[in-house]
Amino acid sequence: MSSDFEGYEQDFAVLTAEITSKIARVPRLPPDEKKQMVANVEKQLEEAKELLEQMDLEVREIPPQSRGMYSNRMRSYKQEMGKLETDFKRSRIAYSDEVRNELLGDDGNSSENQRAHLLDNTERLERSSRRLEAGYQIAVETEQIGQEMLENLSHDREKIQRARERLRETDANLGKSSRVLTGMLRRDALFTLLLNKECAVVFAVDFYFICKLCVLHATEY
Repeated sequence: MSSDFEGYEQDFAVLTAEITSKIARVPRLPPDEKKQMVANVEKQLEEAKELLEQMDLEVREIPPQSRGMYSNRMRSYKQEMGKLETDFKRSRIAYSDEVRNELLGDDGNSSENQRAHLLDNTERLERSSRRLEAGYQIAVETEQIGQEMLENLSHDREKIQRARERLRETDANLGKSSRVLTGMLRRDALFTLLLNKECAVVFAVDFYFICKLCVLHATEY
């Protein structure tokens, strides 16, 4: 599933790079080429939207525990798509103004100033785009590090749970051993008591017979 997403992702990256390049070229093209370029960009923007829809469907099919990273990437791509549409609207406005000026015969300093202003804005937008891409890359790397840390914490928790289970088993075995030892001690004490009683009875019987023999021996004399 993630391989399909990554395939759409690569297509989207290539397509948006082409769109960005074409949008930047629009103000510098002759009128006929500008009209064709605007139509081409419109078509590619629709293709990019369709790719985003396919990527969104793929993300919904990814298991929840792995979906977070892809959802963040989708948000970044949607923001990039919105930026492209905004840049294209500005480029179309400039294109419309230039066409209007040409129709009205106003091709003096005003058009040159507008063209220079648009080029300057385009360069600033490209610099901002590069900064956003660098920030996105840092965010992705940070998210991957966080995910690895969560996985390590999950493994540590499993180890602790297994150690607790072994400790409970050890406690149970110690309890059983203690009961067995207590029973053995009780039996040993009972055996000792019985043995002492038997010795006492034997001693009493022997004493009785000795006394009786002594009495009989005395009566004979």
